Amino acid sequence: MNLTMTEHAAEKLTQLMQHPQDLLLVFYDTEGCCGVNGVPTLRFVKNFTDELEEVICDRMSAAVISAQKVFFEKNMKLDFDGNIFRLSSPQGMLNPTISVMEIKKEVMA
Repeated sequence: MNLTMTEHAAEKLTQLMQHPQDLLLVFYDTEGCCGVNGVPTLRFVKNFTDELEEVICDRMSAAVISAQKVFFEKNMKLDFDGNIFRLSSPQGMLNPTISVMEIKKEVMA
């Protein structure tokens, strides 16, 4: 899985990081949803764990939960515009409205 990001997206994510060693997590949020319904989003995590797989990213360390890979495309792009992140792929938009507050949420186990 590959993630490219615009310079503006990378700058904003760097500002949001609480610790320079934080890892960007490509995350499928199912909180408040049932079954496989969910929303592709992003979060920060502190450590690379056994349940994570590396996402090749051109600007920072990133990972995905192995079991969630099926919800994402092989090649994705992250942009930041007007206080909103946009996650897309050559196949289409994955999430056009990822807020700064969304990225700051904790990942629930």
